[in-house]
Amino acid sequence: MQLTHKIALDPTCKQRGYFARAAGTTRFVWNWGLSEWDRQYAAGDKPNGHALKKEFNAAYPDLFPWVAEVHRDCHSQPFADLQTDFGNFFAGRADRPTFKRKGKDRPSFYVANDKFSVAGKTVRLPKIGTVRMREPLRFSGKINSARVVEECGRWFLCISVDVGELHKQRTGAGVVGVDLGVKALATLSTGETVENPKPLHKAQERLRRANRKLHRRVKGSRNRNKQRRVVAKIHRRVKNIRHDMLHKLTSRLAKNHGTVVIEDLNVRGMVKNHCLAGAISDASFREFRTMLTYKSVLYGTRIVVADRFFPSSKTCSSCGHVKDKLSLGERTFACACGLRIDRDLNAALNLEKLGAACPEVTTTDMPTGVAEVVTKQCSLVSTL
Repeated sequence: MQLTHKIALDPTCKQRGYFARAAGTTRFVWNWGLSEWDRQYAAGDKPNGHALKKEFNAAYPDLFPWVAEVHRDCHSQPFADLQTDFGNFFAGRADRPTFKRKGKDRPSFYVANDKFSVAGKTVRLPKIGTVRMREPLRFSGKINSARVVEECGRWFLCISVDVGELHKQRTGAGVVGVDLGVKALATLSTGETVENPKPLHKAQERLRRANRKLHRRVKGSRNRNKQRRVVAKIHRRVKNIRHDMLHKLTSRLAKNHGTVVIEDLNVRGMVKNHCLAGAISDASFREFRTMLTYKSVLYGTRIVVADRFFPSSKTCSSCGHVKDKLSLGERTFACACGLRIDRDLNAALNLEKLGAACPEVTTTDMPTGVAEVVTKQCSLVSTL
């Protein structure tokens, strides 16, 4: 299993300058490779990253001699990344690769595992030597690679480590249903409600003022660049608050329960409702599922994913009656059997029953320790 540790760096002014040049070289080589790819493809050829790399290596000493000022990984890895991205594009897993723009795309560059070494709170990088880190590497195992990235004026080192079959101790073995929402981030079948921090909503006023100030600045001026960093820092704080809450929630669910039941939400369809699109994006449902999936591998927790048409909210958790209609405004579920319960808690209880009824399932197509069970609406039959 591969895990990535993102560590903040404390580079000197000289090292910051090298980082900027290395990231700029990576961006230039990516754009050159993409332009050449498009040209060859339009001419009827079949371009590939390896051939483009050989072509660039033969040309850059005469055309772009300044490329040699940075380490070779900076102008070598973009071709491998370009090949990977086009492979994902042709397979339908991603959009077509686009050109990178200075000031728009995040600056970064790649470092191979045999070109750097980590010792405590320092990392030794090619060309510039030792750079201080804010904390030591958290994971132990084989280091695969690293990328140096810049966010809001700060530089980070993202180290990918192969930790092998890592298993953490789980403290619980029960089944819990999790209903995600906008008002409350998550409602558990245990009755617990996890409040939604709504970081973007709370930062909207600061963002409005900062963006108004940004658009008054002259394009290309130093004051505009300073204000751009102010806006970026607000967005970075929003992201950090959101990720902190999601990490804490998913870690607690995976650690304290043997089976976690969630819904297969159609987020792309949900955000088409313009009244809820901002709140749904702020909650980041997809990120919650991604975190929960890889953490379930660490703790050996089973993940049951209910089909998106499973009527968790319309079904009575007491008698099992399914309502024909249930509007979004009805926050209390009322049934003819006399049950009156919060709508989200009722859905979480139905998800818990679904997880308890589903058999223990494993599949070789999924990571060890994870079994995603997709159920049909009226029958609790797994379709794996």
